[in-house]
Amino acid sequence: MPLRRIALISFHTSPLATLGGKDTGGMNVFVRETAREFARRNIEVDIFTRSQSAQTLRIDPRIAPNARVVNVPAGPEAPVRKQDLLQYVPAFTQWMCDFATGEKQGEIVARRSASSVSGYDIIHAHYWLSGLVADALRQCWGARFVQTFHTLAELKNQIAQRPQEMESEERLKSECYLCAAADRLTANTTVEERQLARFCGADPARIRIVPPGVDISRFHPIEQAYAKSVIGAPQHHRIILFAGRIEPLKGIDTLFRAIALLKEQADPLFDNLCVIVIGGDPSEQGRRDNEEMARLHELRGELGLNDLITFLGARDQETLQFYYAAADCLVMPSHYESFGMVALEAMACGTPVIASDVGGLSQLVRHNRTGLRVPSKDPLALANAARRLLSDEALRRSMGHRAACVAEDYSWVKIVDRLIAVYEELV
Repeated sequence: MPLRRIALISFHTSPLATLGGKDTGGMNVFVRETAREFARRNIEVDIFTRSQSAQTLRIDPRIAPNARVVNVPAGPEAPVRKQDLLQYVPAFTQWMCDFATGEKQGEIVARRSASSVSGYDIIHAHYWLSGLVADALRQCWGARFVQTFHTLAELKNQIAQRPQEMESEERLKSECYLCAAADRLTANTTVEERQLARFCGADPARIRIVPPGVDISRFHPIEQAYAKSVIGAPQHHRIILFAGRIEPLKGIDTLFRAIALLKEQADPLFDNLCVIVIGGDPSEQGRRDNEEMARLHELRGELGLNDLITFLGARDQETLQFYYAAADCLVMPSHYESFGMVALEAMACGTPVIASDVGGLSQLVRHNRTGLRVPSKDPLALANAARRLLSDEALRRSMGHRAACVAEDYSWVKIVDRLIAVYEELV
């Protein structure tokens, strides 16, 4: 039976949220772009997310024709810390159940598939909180569900540097429970597949590899000089770029210490070096709200790098491509990444990547081919990799060309083909 209607659950963050915020990143892009591709194939999609503002439309149609974001009132309609959201899962679940039941009585749903009580052919839950909702909906909807975690608590705890960075016992237990409860699990890479089996006892026979994708119509090679002119960067500047959430596991402090080492060596190649940090809110209020942003500003000053490192804050997808293309390299010094979507976007723009040899990055970034991999938390290795790339234009260009070719295999069209194959196993 062909798929006609899908429910995506993104409990804690909306696919319409501005990227680079505290709880926004690759998962938001994954949900949004797969929804758009489903809609393009005439598969109707509802994305359920917790409402964070009373002014938000209850049903927002901006994603695409045939795709809606449904803002669910569960708890206060205001931002809530992620660690405090578990208590609102029952209210979220009940609202979803009532919503689908009420819609099914109307004409719009009468035309849709009735493979479950709700009319949805499949539920795809993103992140562990969403999985708890999907599992509870079995009693109301009777629909089967696919679970994607995006990150795992056990691995985040392994690299946590402070007690407040540790994930809760509830999350640890819930992820292992969902590995058994979900009808299918998707993993970004074979690395994550092994991690699910090792840490949660997941049955490999129920895991399917479905990596994130990239919009190759938006992220594609652009002439560097033109990209610099668009973002207002001087043509003679050499640009090292970081883009992502501002949080400790991203390892941004390792990048700063690597830049300090390059500065100490007084290499004339780096006289015009500029490091751009995209993500978060660098304002005074943003620093008060985000401890890591405040720490990084202090570290920048302590290392004497105020003239080299610029915090730009969050940027939307429409402008990111120009920053990727303007950069000589993108750096992802993460302590943990389940995949590394930012790296894939940069690669699609023909920009080589220097990445920590961890998680999904160890498979996505092909060492000496599309970029360079270095040990995590090693400023010297990162500095040496940056020196190698920035001092060899031919190497940089050849790696960038190969990176763009590799990225074509991750188009959203191909990724959604793989997702649909997973769904069709269950329908």
